[in-house]
Amino acid sequence: MTLKDRLCSVALAIAVTLLFSVAAEAGAPQQKTQAPGYYRLMVGEIEVTALSDGTFSMDVGKILTNTTPKQLDAALARAFLKDPVETSVNGFLINTGSKLVLIDTGAGTLFGPTLGKLLSNLQASGYRPEQVDEIYITHMHPDHVGGLSADGKLSFPNAIVRAAQQEADFWLSKAHMDAAPKDRKDGYQAAMNMLNPYVSAGKFKPFSGDTELVPGIRAVAGPGHTAGHTLYVIESEGQKFVLWGDLMHVAAAQFADPSVTIRFDTDSVMATAQRRKVFADAAEHGYWVAGAHLAFPGIGHLRSAGPGYTFVPANYGALN
Repeated sequence: MTLKDRLCSVALAIAVTLLFSVAAEAGAPQQKTQAPGYYRLMVGEIEVTALSDGTFSMDVGKILTNTTPKQLDAALARAFLKDPVETSVNGFLINTGSKLVLIDTGAGTLFGPTLGKLLSNLQASGYRPEQVDEIYITHMHPDHVGGLSADGKLSFPNAIVRAAQQEADFWLSKAHMDAAPKDRKDGYQAAMNMLNPYVSAGKFKPFSGDTELVPGIRAVAGPGHTAGHTLYVIESEGQKFVLWGDLMHVAAAQFADPSVTIRFDTDSVMATAQRRKVFADAAEHGYWVAGAHLAFPGIGHLRSAGPGYTFVPANYGALN
């Protein structure tokens, strides 16, 4: 081998070494995280911010009722999903211009480490918990009230908490808890642990029936999922936005067939009737809707599709 050949070989070896060295240095560990979970839009002059509390894995085959495994698997497959379904938990922050209102508070620490992010996402969205004036609860299941308190202290120290009187009478009653089946007692205890610090501080003010709570936000009774389950209607400048709470849980199954129920319903017949009524009204009038367990941010419109409905998610838009 000539000197020229040897020099070429050495140069080639150096080049290969440098190539792999650069490639190795350019690599980085996968982050496997999302951006802060908030999404904002305007309803007339009212600002609505969807807040993610995180997601959890829901074994829908074990908890959905009035359907068959074959029907459910087919519905999930059409949505490119399979059981268990990663399910969002959403809260909504409403700035009317004069009041800052939080609707539902997520699960806090009650459902494990994949949830409990609502407070940090509220702060990431530009607000502080002490700025919240009022908190409206759709119902008192743990994934809706779990962010109210931590270690017996108010997570929102300046807020008044409001919910339907029927919810308070049911979930904050020790007599009801004592009479409940063993596997249901934890739900009562969680509600008491979260609400009672506000009750003791004189910051819990239940309401009855359909009522305007602050200008631009109205409570509408929607019993069925629970006795006092409540929808909240936001209206401004001719625009309307309806927060459903747990009117529905699994979009892939319940939009196509609103008769599909869930075993957590207090009254599944009433819950089905509420769902059919609200779905039909939303599709007919075309206003914004939002759900606690629709894929984040959980906001969109409903369109009739044969005997069922299609959910059309909000188109992403930047606010100026």
